[in-house]
Amino acid sequence: MAEAASTRLSPEDAVAVLRAGNHRFAGGEAVHPRQDRARRLHVASGQAPVAVIVSCIDSRVPPEIVFDCGLGDILSVRTAAHVCDEVVLGSVEFGPAVLGTPLIMVLGHRDCGAARAAVGAFERDEWPPGHIEDVVAALRPAYQAAPSHRGPETVEGLIRAHIALTVARLKAERALAAGVASGRLGIVGAYYDLDTGAVELIA
Repeated sequence: MAEAASTRLSPEDAVAVLRAGNHRFAGGEAVHPRQDRARRLHVASGQAPVAVIVSCIDSRVPPEIVFDCGLGDILSVRTAAHVCDEVVLGSVEFGPAVLGTPLIMVLGHRDCGAARAAVGAFERDEWPPGHIEDVVAALRPAYQAAPSHRGPETVEGLIRAHIALTVARLKAERALAAGVASGRLGIVGAYYDLDTGAVELIA
C-alpha cells in the first residue's frame, strides 16, 4: 500500500506542489510527470494523492492537466459549477478521511456556463431544461452573495462567491472540521483563468 499522503505532505506543501505544476502548465512548460508504466504499476497497489480537487465539469479545466500532475496525484471530484450535494460531499471526504489527503481545493473558473445560466434564470427567468435547473437553483446563494452588478460582472462575481461559499461549507462539515482545526487538512478556494491558464488562490 502506498504511504499515506498525510505522512508526507503538509497542506502548505500540497498547495506548493499544485502551484508549481500550474506554473509549468500556464508557462507552456508542462512535463507531464508520473504518467509512465512504472508509475502505473506503483500506484496499482495503493494511492496517496496530494489533493482533492473539487471542480467544474467544463472540458477546458481538467485538473490533472491544469496542475501538470500524474497518476495517483489528484482525487478529482467534478460537477457542473462544482455544486455539492450529499453524495459529492462523501466523495470529497473520502480523501482526507480514508487516504489522509492533506488538501482540498475548490476550483472555479472564468466564464462558467452554469453561472451564466444562473444569472439568466434569476434575472430574466430563463430557466434551462431538465436537471440543469437543479444545478442553477443550487447557485442562488452565490448569486445573492455576489456584488450587485449586471452583465458579465455578475457572472464573475457569482463564480467567486460560489467558490468562497463552497470552501466555507466544507470547512464546517463535521467529517472535515477536526482536520482543519488540527492543521492536518487545508481547504482552499482557487480561480482558473481560461485565457492565461493560471490558477489564483482566492479563499
